[in-house]
Amino acid sequence: MKAVVFHGVGDIRMEDVAEPKIKDPNDAIVRLTSSAICGTDLHMIRGTMPGMRPGTILGHEAVGVVEELGRNVRNLNVGDRVVIPSTIACGFCSYCRDGYYAQCETVNPSGKMGATGFFGGPMASMGGLDGLQAEFARVPWANVGLVKLPDNVEDDQAILLSDIFPTGWQAADMAEVQPGRTVAVFGCGPVGLFTIASLMLMGAGRVFAIDRIPSRLQMARKLGAETIDFSTEDPVTTLKDLTGGIGPDRVIDAVGVDSTKPDKGPALKTEAVNQALFKEEVDQIAPKQNPKGDNWHPGDAPSLALTWCVESVAKAGTVSIIGVYPELVKTFPIGAAMMKNLTLRMGNCNHRKYLPHLIELVRTGAFDPTEILTQSGPLVSALEAYERFDKRDAGWIKVQLEPQSAPSVAA
Repeated sequence: MKAVVFHGVGDIRMEDVAEPKIKDPNDAIVRLTSSAICGTDLHMIRGTMPGMRPGTILGHEAVGVVEELGRNVRNLNVGDRVVIPSTIACGFCSYCRDGYYAQCETVNPSGKMGATGFFGGPMASMGGLDGLQAEFARVPWANVGLVKLPDNVEDDQAILLSDIFPTGWQAADMAEVQPGRTVAVFGCGPVGLFTIASLMLMGAGRVFAIDRIPSRLQMARKLGAETIDFSTEDPVTTLKDLTGGIGPDRVIDAVGVDSTKPDKGPALKTEAVNQALFKEEVDQIAPKQNPKGDNWHPGDAPSLALTWCVESVAKAGTVSIIGVYPELVKTFPIGAAMMKNLTLRMGNCNHRKYLPHLIELVRTGAFDPTEILTQSGPLVSALEAYERFDKRDAGWIKVQLEPQSAPSVAA
């Protein structure tokens, strides 16, 4: 089958690989009808999430049709349309039973150290499973790891339920949003935009969106957010000015380790004193880099988004961190957070916890996630799509891939 395969930092290829087989009675084989590219995939290609094994199939978002079931999978049938939660969970360990599917200790042999098992991730620390940018996939613990889709939820809607919508929803949930709250979201990539959509659905009073990519800010404004371009304004100063000097009640980091500094404007001057710190952080986090032209460059200011979150939030406020940070990241403005009596909430997404509710929102028409889907194309065009998504080309916000898989054995 065709698949997108990681060969090293800055080196991904479209290749023919062996089709997956049932290995365990809890497995299922799924013929994939839709997959997607996520910013987390870029972390690994840029070198800011180390530990990837060459030969790993990338991707952790997919929708498909069940082709084969292990004998212990008793809640699904061959031919069912399903969405695959990005994080992998057994469903029976104490963490899964408490809704912390991202901390499952059964799936991930390193789980006791806090690493999350997910498809297409670093082999040693995150479960060691191939990803979903392929024509077929093996899904372990399929009774929990596959969720049946209603007939009226289309693939282009469902692919956004696999990871990105639940991730944005958890970001808003961790921020403890209540009707009337003022919330700022740093980062208007796919996670940030779905966070904004989730905040609106939860009844937030005002939502601010901070980024510097015009097409992303335009999408944020379309969703109802008040936008701030950090290349023309200092976001901390502007947030204070727009909230009577208080700051937002809640602030969400939807950026993560590949945060970038302003390339112009007043915020560039403000952050000039931190250039040496940022360089030291990048060297520590991404010691191995392989940029090619405009592609695969690690973020040049890893701690900047976090710093802006802490500086801008109101005293006694909450900072919700959903952007990805690997264990190598050590910098955090803990002193400033302490002095402001802040609450910090963070973690990888527990997708399976939120999926039933979000599927229902889509099924009933309460929200159509395809508002944020900007590109769709065949899997064989994935490498070009990766490059354009990585460069943040205008309009390239969320990219769907359509595998050209073989006919279903259930047909």
